[in-house]
Amino acid sequence: MADDNRPLKPAWPAGRYMRYAIGEIVLVVIGILIALQINTWNENRKHHNAEKVFLSGIKSDLLKDKEFIYYVLDYIQPKIEAYRILKKVEQQDYSTNKIQIDSLLSIYIFSGQRTFYPVSGSFQAAVAGNEINTYKRQEVTQKIIKLYSSTYGRVVDNGEILDIRWSSLSKKYSHERRTKQFSILNTNHISLVLDDIHFHYIQLDWYKNILSNSIIEIDELLRKLDE
Repeated sequence: MADDNRPLKPAWPAGRYMRYAIGEIVLVVIGILIALQINTWNENRKHHNAEKVFLSGIKSDLLKDKEFIYYVLDYIQPKIEAYRILKKVEQQDYSTNKIQIDSLLSIYIFSGQRTFYPVSGSFQAAVAGNEINTYKRQEVTQKIIKLYSSTYGRVVDNGEILDIRWSSLSKKYSHERRTKQFSILNTNHISLVLDDIHFHYIQLDWYKNILSNSIIEIDELLRKLDE
């Protein structure tokens, strides 16, 4: 039979219990704060790495764009020079200058045309994920946005206008382009041919200037990316 006269186990004092409870809460809070800090650190590290990948991708794309622009300019420059010389010899007698004039016309009409379209994969990926505005290097980021949204947009728009004018010109002289020879009979005919070319030439010269200015902007941005 149990002895009811055994001494009772003393209860914890209320103050001691409170201190213990508070200690447990503090430990839990500290654990949560540490976990949050680690998570924040991980997120910042991921974000920093994402920005590095983005800027590296942009640099790679810009180098390809620059190379392609120079390739397009190599197509443009001979046409511009040929037209300017043709303007100077326009009033000369065609029969005595046939070889030179035909050669200049062939440079302009027989050669093809190239227009520039940027490599925009890295930029589009950052814009689609809405990450581009969260990167730390905001000065560089804003220059990138300006290049792709404004400068490149202008280049592409003018390139499309140039393509339309070239399509019209090459269609009109499709026979000459196919046979690789001209059927010019006199000096007046040369003037008419130059009238047809002029409309394309004006856009071509303008397009060349836009491309040249784009290279300046690309070089400036590449310098910023290397800082």
